[in-house]
Amino acid sequence: MAQTVQCYFLSGSPDVPNNRLPVLHYRGVLPEPYTEETATQFLTSNKWEKRGTWGHIGIRHFHPNSHECYGVFRGHSTLLLGQISPTGENGIEINVSTGDVIVLPAGTAHSSLRSSSDYRYIGVYPEGCPRWRNETGRNPATNFTQDIKAVGMPEMDPVYGSGGPLMKLWEKPVLSKL
Repeated sequence: MAQTVQCYFLSGSPDVPNNRLPVLHYRGVLPEPYTEETATQFLTSNKWEKRGTWGHIGIRHFHPNSHECYGVFRGHSTLLLGQISPTGENGIEINVSTGDVIVLPAGTAHSSLRSSSDYRYIGVYPEGCPRWRNETGRNPATNFTQDIKAVGMPEMDPVYGSGGPLMKLWEKPVLSKL
């Protein structure tokens, strides 16, 4: 299986820290049939654990204490990444659809802008990480720097395991222009 992944580097702002590590987007990698059970079995086989199933979440937020991974098993959505403030300029919009996996490093702001009515995904987290904590930009981003730095490296890439792109890209991330 080819290991193709799109990387997005997001700069921080006064209300959202984001992360020096890139967001990773794997397109069409979940196995068929596209079901919650199949997505769960696939992503949890690489030392990530399922902690919920969700649809459209329009609240802009970030988790300073854990990485997060979505496995989209139904529908599609346009996600806003890297931005909390309605007037922010550092966010990007990306489209996710059935079969996609996206990995958000700790501190990365995210929300759904638009979604199909059937949009559903599972949320998986590195085994042993604490329950995520939601932050919505009410406190300065600098308050979360130490929490984000303390989040450990996942043992495996959720899609490709120990030899996957996450292991390479997050160990020594490429320096961005940001």
